Amino acid sequence: MAIIPDTKNWTWVLSERCPDCRFDAAAVDVSDMGHLIRQNAAAWRTVLAHEHVRLRPTDDRWSALEYGCHVRDVFVLFDQRLELMLVEDAPIFANWDQDASAVADDYGSQDPGQVATELLVAAAALAQRFDAVSGCDWERTGFRSDGAAFTVDSFARYLLHDPVHHLHDVAALN
Repeated sequence: MAIIPDTKNWTWVLSERCPDCRFDAAAVDVSDMGHLIRQNAAAWRTVLAHEHVRLRPTDDRWSALEYGCHVRDVFVLFDQRLELMLVEDAPIFANWDQDASAVADDYGSQDPGQVATELLVAAAALAQRFDAVSGCDWERTGFRSDGAAFTVDSFARYLLHDPVHHLHDVAALN
């Protein structure tokens, strides 16, 4: 999996341009989140149609298919977490071990066409939920199991970096 700077201190994503993918969270208009998620998901459909989608560049790097599975699961998880933030006061999110999920769900053997469809469906649900956020709901809070605090606004910006960064990762595979 690609390494991003200081993953223990995730706040750099909100204040600095990513040195790899060049994503700039501060430049994102969160009112466009739904559109940006749909746009990203459409790009994944093209990636997952590539003939070498299962090829890993090295044993310690994911294939485009594995990245696609991860992004699909991120969209599903973040939709669940966003719902919690919007209906509960300061929810605490259950821990998610993304590497364990990749192994348990055998990302590398999944059907790329099915993954593309599931990714688009998950993105559409998440985008629709973001489309409904307005006003003071952007300031509602949620907490990761490690204590990291998010507002819906910072959560949106943090989320968007992941699929954007992984599109950058898979572009490097081709």
